Amino acid sequence: MTIQQWLFSFNGRIGRRDFWIWIGVWLVALIILFTLAGAEIMPYSTAGFFLSGSLIPTAAVIVKRLHDRNKKGWWALLFIPAWLLLAGNWETFGTLAQWGLGRFIPTLILVMVIMDLGAFVGTQGENRFGKDTSEVKYR
Repeated sequence: MTIQQWLFSFNGRIGRRDFWIWIGVWLVALIILFTLAGAEIMPYSTAGFFLSGSLIPTAAVIVKRLHDRNKKGWWALLFIPAWLLLAGNWETFGTLAQWGLGRFIPTLILVMVIMDLGAFVGTQGENRFGKDTSEVKYR
């Protein structure tokens, strides 16, 4: 699998290693971008623009990892309610709603999905989404 297929194709399967490589690269890039934005070296809108640009590669990697687990890519949509709940303003609600809806439920969703994608072994051999995982050729 080429880097272009890895980051921009929603077909095929990838293993845990290639999933964690992308997550690591993505997190390092986010930390750098928002550190620069926080230090007022670059505007937050620029950091947000680069974050938006990383959504398609991130979605492609997640969908291919779900395919390796023999699950449909639509399961990746679980990130949307978790993200929206985390981003919500829960301070106007009581303590239970702040903690439960604003923090616990989205964190539980994210931890379960990340464990499923990053910790559990994919389907051995061929499944309905294609042949066994192939290594990404980084050169």
